This record gives sequence, structure tokens and C-alpha cells, in this order.
Amino acid sequence: MLRTALRNVFAHQARLAMTALAIMLGVAFVAGTLVFGDTVTEALRGASARNLKDVAVSVQAASRPGTDGTDTATTATSDADARSTVLTADLADRVRAVPGVTSVHATVDGTATLAAKDGRPVNADNGWQNLATNYTPDTPGTGRDSRFPLSAGRGPAADGELALDRRTAEKAGYAVGDSVRFAVQGPALTMKLVGTVDTDDPRVTAGGSLTLFDTATAQRLFLQPGRFDELAVTSAPGTDNQELTGRIRALLPSDGITVTSGAQLAREQAERIAENTKELTRMLLAFAGLALFVGIFVIANTFTMLIAQRSRETALLRAVGASRRQVVRAVLVEAALVGLAASAAGIALGLGIAAAMRPLLNAGGAGLPDGPLVVSPDSLVRSLLVGVGVTVLAAWLPARKAAKIAPVEALSTVDQAPPRRGTVLRNTLGGLLTGAGVLALLYVSAQRNGGDSNLEAAALGAALTLTGVIVSAPLLSRPPIRLAGAVTTRLFGVTGKLAEENALRNPRRTAATACALMIGLTLITGLSVTGSSMNAALRAAAVEGLTADYKVSNTGFAGIDAALGAKVAEVPGVAESVPLANAGLGARGKFTTLTGADPQRLGRVYDLTFSSGSLADVGPGRIALSDRMAETTGLSKGDTFQATLGSGRAGKDLTVVGVYRQNRAVGGAVGTMDDVLPYAYGGRFDSILVKAASGRDTDGLDQAVRAALGNSPLIQVQNQEQLTKAQAGQIDTMLAMMYGLLGLTVVIGVFGVINTLAMSVSERTREIGLLRAIGLDAAGVRRMVRLESVVISLFGAVLGIGTGIFLAWACGSLSKAALPQYGLVLPWARLGLFLLLGLAIGVLAAVWPARRAARLDMLRAIAAQ
Repeated sequence: MLRTALRNVFAHQARLAMTALAIMLGVAFVAGTLVFGDTVTEALRGASARNLKDVAVSVQAASRPGTDGTDTATTATSDADARSTVLTADLADRVRAVPGVTSVHATVDGTATLAAKDGRPVNADNGWQNLATNYTPDTPGTGRDSRFPLSAGRGPAADGELALDRRTAEKAGYAVGDSVRFAVQGPALTMKLVGTVDTDDPRVTAGGSLTLFDTATAQRLFLQPGRFDELAVTSAPGTDNQELTGRIRALLPSDGITVTSGAQLAREQAERIAENTKELTRMLLAFAGLALFVGIFVIANTFTMLIAQRSRETALLRAVGASRRQVVRAVLVEAALVGLAASAAGIALGLGIAAAMRPLLNAGGAGLPDGPLVVSPDSLVRSLLVGVGVTVLAAWLPARKAAKIAPVEALSTVDQAPPRRGTVLRNTLGGLLTGAGVLALLYVSAQRNGGDSNLEAAALGAALTLTGVIVSAPLLSRPPIRLAGAVTTRLFGVTGKLAEENALRNPRRTAATACALMIGLTLITGLSVTGSSMNAALRAAAVEGLTADYKVSNTGFAGIDAALGAKVAEVPGVAESVPLANAGLGARGKFTTLTGADPQRLGRVYDLTFSSGSLADVGPGRIALSDRMAETTGLSKGDTFQATLGSGRAGKDLTVVGVYRQNRAVGGAVGTMDDVLPYAYGGRFDSILVKAASGRDTDGLDQAVRAALGNSPLIQVQNQEQLTKAQAGQIDTMLAMMYGLLGLTVVIGVFGVINTLAMSVSERTREIGLLRAIGLDAAGVRRMVRLESVVISLFGAVLGIGTGIFLAWACGSLSKAALPQYGLVLPWARLGLFLLLGLAIGVLAAVWPARRAARLDMLRAIAAQ
């Protein structure tokens, strides 16, 4: 039986080619993802280890910005005081005196956003990656800091000088000697670029920037004179760093200081890196799993047809003594051999995919660090097992069916209709699964919140519905194929009718072929509809009720200095300038954002829709709540409650004087500026809404506002159109990425159509010969096969598009809780494109099978068994 399996593999290489391709692509995705994940993890670990290679002990201030536990923060300086008053130059000297310590780098950390030479902000959307620190020579007078090797020029040594990492300087267009404009928190500053450095810091290599100042300048910008964020200690060779850590810990005050060994710091960073890359790997593996799931249909269809074509051979084997178990085993061995060969090829292709993913993602701004390709035995074994396992699993049911056929029954015919009992059972199961899924989704669509239970119900309902449609596909195939057949018969005559009958001859085979295509189109359609609906809702929500012409905000989400509000109001042509400040608000165990503003002026730039009360009622100690916050807390107009503000330790009695419709411009509550600003981070405004004077052309007003704010690269001034585009751009980027990841499932579905048609041509060799004998020419044969392919592909496309729209409608309703403007929006142009894609797939998939069918020799075809 083993020899039989081997002979069958080599005898049917062409028929197994498409199956092998489907397996190869799925395994390539899996192998590429695993290798890419290992490569990125190792590269980030290596960069982190190199960055910490000389750090024996790290002494840090325990408090960091935003977690200092204070209830009020009025200036950025107070934040610096809270985090670093304990680390002084005196403490650094005491650490230097500890035996075993060779040097201490006393560092000051912050962020600085650069403006490129053409004026655009550099990496403004990820301000936390725009690192800034002090450049401290290892030995006074040498001018070199071993942490940052110089690539050009020298290190900053005086006020007005800075250095940049080499990649950032190149990206921003700067060279040594240029004047560089940047911002820390307030207006733009300008300093001279005196050098560029190389760094292995993963935050910088992952797309961030690094700006270096002399110590005095860094302390002035980020802390206070004589204060530091961290003391990085280097030890003498042979020193026990754990023991050194203990000695330094005993020397320093315990309050407000953490002392960590360099080895422990490296381990912690490695763990964080591994956890972060795991999320990316899991997401990519989920899409790889979808590709393999689609491949199961192709594999199962192939072996079903192969076994049907070899039924006479199977019967002979049974007649000469082969048991059912041996027949099953022979088919599974054949499947395992195909899976093994295809998986090996898939792993090789996967290595190429893994190598190409990093530059591809870096081109999109991912900024992944360089490093060699990491190919672990574990990744190779897992990929191989997945490929072989999926192939054997998909071939198991066809193998069992073949073994159950009696020898005499198999000898009598090659192609039997499935038993009626099995068809009824399948249709009943499909109906039950689909019905249960639809009921679950209808329940979800009636809910008003997106809690975990509803999300789980939506996921279960979607899975049941999709599974039910797949199981019911043979039954569902008849009406649309009949309809398509009526069109093809009217347009193409007898060849159109033959194509219809061929598609209906074996509904299970047709359904399995169409489902391989349908799954990918279901997911793509569902994403498109959900994305379009979300896009439209976000666009509406971004400017709903907004009557201001511009919104001024900080790209780094660090807020705007309160002193700058008056400067915006003084800009010629500005009629209204309304600052907004945000702080945390806790009420009856629920939390939201409390927005502070001048109530009277807020009404001039924003229309809030009140169901009770009004903005005029808002005053000291009196707030308005959004309808959603009022519902979740049970509060209504007239209620007084004990509120927690800021970090959560400040309690204050507040009275509800109104309820308004939830929106995205203000938080879940609105109060006065005096009530909110003391609890806002850094005592800073969140944004400023600007309205132009009546009759004033808004052209150039945004530039005037930027100039009034010092042309800081941190400040963005957006009009209503730009606000809506900013919201929509995130959805478009996500959809583009998802289309790319799901595209492989469609490609595998195309291979399934090609494979089914090619094997169907081989199966119907005698029939095609007879059709040629009674007058059907070669062009007619090609047309018949093409039309059959188009009918099957269109059925899969229609089924996929319809299912995707329904799933998007049902699951999308969960978004209404967070986005009341959400409603179903059908992207008709994209849906039409998907339908045309199905038509194109049908035409292209039939090219090789149709050509092969037309070239069959008539007499040999008639004589074929």
C-alpha cells in the first residue's frame, strides 16, 4: 500500500500541483511569520543589550511624569521637581566613590520634536519616541561619550549646541553646521548642529529620533540645575555587579530612588520586547490560519476528485484483499507526502517573505532595527507540522468515504451522486448552524453596548453563520447557478447551457470550490463595509456641532501652555479663541474626561445638544454630563455627588445641572476652566478652538496662529476638513493592511478554482470527446469551460459579498455604544469591484483548463476509460 501511495503521487503530479501550491502558500505565511517574529525579537534584544552593555548598575528616580501621585500640577517644572529632586550631583559623586565603580554617567531625559529643514515636524505623531538627553564625555576634556559614538563633527559642549542621531539628521535634511529648529514644550527653539552620532537604542531605531544637549542645557530644558533622571554606573572588570548593586542601594536613600543591576534591566527590557513582538506575531499567524483554512477546501476537493477518479483502482485493491483501513492509510500517506514536499517549499518561500517583511514595513515607517535572519529549528518544525497536519486532516474525510464504498459499487461507476440521507443531514446541519448564528447576531444588533459578553456573542454568531453558510453551500448553489445559467444560455446558447449543467452536476464539489473563494471575499467585504461605516461615522463625529474654523492642539498630546491662550486671541482676524482643558473625573465608580472651558464662550464655537439644562447653567461646582455618562452613573439634573478629580485622590462635591448628547469634541462632562485646569496634566490646555471673524477669509489664518505660538513643530492647527481626514486616515491605513493580509486567501481560492476545473476536464475526457464528435468545436469547448469557471466564481463572490455585508451590519452595531453616529454605509464602488474581481477570477482561472480541454484528441478522448 505504501508503494501504491508513492506511485499515485508521481502518477498525478499535475493534478496535485494546485493543491501543493495552496499548501505551500499557507505554510510560507506561517513560516515567514514565525521567522520574522524571531528575527525582530532578536534584533530588538540585541539593540537593547548593546545599549546597556556598559551599564553595571542603574540608579533612577522612582517617580516618572504622569505617575507621581500628585493631585495638582501647574507647570512643567513642577513635574520635573516631582520626578527628580532626589538625584543630585552630590549623590552622583557619592556613587563614584564606591569601590568597583569606574565611571558614572548622570543623565537627563526628555523629549524634543524637531522641525525638518523644510519646516515639517519629524515624527510628530509619535512624540514619545523623540528622545532627548545629555551628552556627557567619559573623561573631562576628551569630548567623547561612549554611549553615543560620533559619526560626524563633535558632541555638544555649550549652550546653543546640539547633536542628532545620524538617521534623523539625514531624514530631516540637516548637516553639521546647520541651524536646527525644535520644541520641547513651548515655542520653537533654534540651536546649531555640531555633530551626529550612532545609537542602538531600539526606540530610536524603531523610527524615533535622538537629540543630545550639553548637561546644563538639558537640565534647563527638562529639569533643574544640578538634577538628574538616572545615574548609569560602569564597573571595573571582574566586579560582582550584583554585590555592587547592593552596596549602592545601601548607600543611597530608599525614598524616591530605585537601584537596579544592568543585567536585570536588560532582562526586563528583553521581556517587554518579547511580549510586544508576540502581539504582532499572533496577528499575522491568525491571517496565516485563515489562508490554511481556505487551503483545506482546495485539498479536500482535490482528494475527493482523485479518489472518485480512482474508484476502479480502489475497488480492485479491495477485491484482492486490501482492508478499509489500508485504503484510508494509503490515501493519508499520499496526502502526507504531498504536504511534506509542499511544506518544505513553503518554508523556503517563507524565509524569503521574512527577509522582505522588515524593509517593507520600514518603508511604511515601522523603523524595525537591522539584524540577521533568525531561523530557529522550532519555527521550521512547527511550520512543517502545520503543513503536513492540515493536508492529512483535509484528506481524511475523502479517504474514509472511499474506503466505505463496496468494491462492486465502485466498479460499476466512476461518479456517483451523494446518498440522499447524507445530503439531507448536511442541509439540516447547515440550516441549524446558520439559524443559530443569525439569531446570535440579531441579538447582538439589538444591544446598545459593546461589553465583553456582546463581543463574545458577536464572534460566536459570526463563526456559526459562516460555518453554516459553508455547510449549506451545495443547497444554496442551485438558485444562483440556475439564474447565471439562464443568462449564459441566452448569450452563448448550448455552451452556456452545458456550463450550467456542469456546475450543477456535483453541487458539493461546486460549493467547496466556491467556498474557497467565498471565505476571503466574506472577510474582505465585511472589513470594507465596517471600515466605510466607521469612516463615515468618524468624519461626522469629528466636526459634529463644531462651529469653530480651527482646532489648535499638541501633536505629542502634552497640551498647550496656558499662557499661549491669550496670544491666539490677539491674532488679527480671530473672533473667538476658546481654550479647553481636560482632567479625569470619577463618579459613582465610573470614569470619564471632564472638559473645562468658559461656558458662554464654548457655546460660540461648539453646539452642544442638551436634553435637560444648558451651558448657561454650568458654573463653579456645577457641571453638565453626557447622556451616556448620566445613564451609566444614574445621575440626572439636580443631583449632587462626591467626585474624584485628577489622579483620583482629590474629592469635590459637584452638582449636575444639565445632560447633553455624547460627542467627541468634549469629554463625558463639561465644567468651568477654574474647576478643571488645576487637575489637568501640567496645568496645560488640551486644545484651543478658534473662530474667524465674520467676513474674514480664513486663508492664512492658520499660519498666523502658528506664528503667534512660536512656529513650534509640536503645534498643529487643523481646519474642519483636516480634522475629518485625520480621523479617516487611520481607517484607510488599517483597511489597506488588512486587504494585503487577506489577499492570500483569495489567491488560494483562485488556485482552488483552477484545480477543480483542471481535474474536472480530466474526469470528463470521454464526455468532451463525444461533444467534439457531435459538432462542438475547440472554441466551443474553451467557452464551455470558461463559462463554468465564471459561474462558479460568481457564485462564490455573491455568497461572500452577501455574507460579509450581513456580518458587518450585525457586528458593526456594537460600535454605536462608543460612536452614536455609526450607521451602515455600503461602499458600492468597492462592492462592484469585488464582483468584477470574481468575474475576472473566473475568466483567468479557466485559461489553462480550457486550453487543455480544447487540445484533447477526439478519438483518444472517446476511447478513454
